[in-house]
Amino acid sequence: MTDKKLIRTFLAIDIPEEIKVQIENVQNRLKAAVKGIRWTRPEGIHLTLKFFGNISENQISNISSVVEKNTVNVRPLTLNVSTLGTFPNLKRPRVLWLGIGGSVERLSDLQREIERDLESIGFQRENRAFKAHLTLGRVKSPKNVKGLSEIIKNEEIYDAGSFDAGGLTLLKSDLTSQGAIYTKLAYFPFDG
Repeated sequence: MTDKKLIRTFLAIDIPEEIKVQIENVQNRLKAAVKGIRWTRPEGIHLTLKFFGNISENQISNISSVVEKNTVNVRPLTLNVSTLGTFPNLKRPRVLWLGIGGSVERLSDLQREIERDLESIGFQRENRAFKAHLTLGRVKSPKNVKGLSEIIKNEEIYDAGSFDAGGLTLLKSDLTSQGAIYTKLAYFPFDG
């Protein structure tokens, strides 16, 4: 009897180190003003296009075929990281994020195409519309978040820079007591 180990997997755009440094600067500015947030480690921040959850190893090649087919004619995307926001909304914040600007329409089109093709091989389509963002932190308790709505309403600039995304990465995520450890399973360059 074979033991089929499941792998927690997602598809994302890697964020360059210099942008992660700027994201950490944004987080530090916010930490001084906002309480009640569990902050994401900057080294673990990715722009996620699809979270697969736990999959078997043999599903990786099927996913890879779909993603490779969809990235082969894509030109690199210029993305900028700014705009503070929350999910689901400011009245009931659960996630604090930095929004993505730049080639977002092309990114959204690519994400939709990949989502559609993944559905044809058995992966359920996400119910929510894709919103390109980087998670800065998770709200511990919406009642205990102090100062967040004022910061977002003031529309201060929380710019972390811009970068050219050259491809997508399929990542494995191992959850540990120190946080998630990410391992690259495959990379799909934008060859357009």
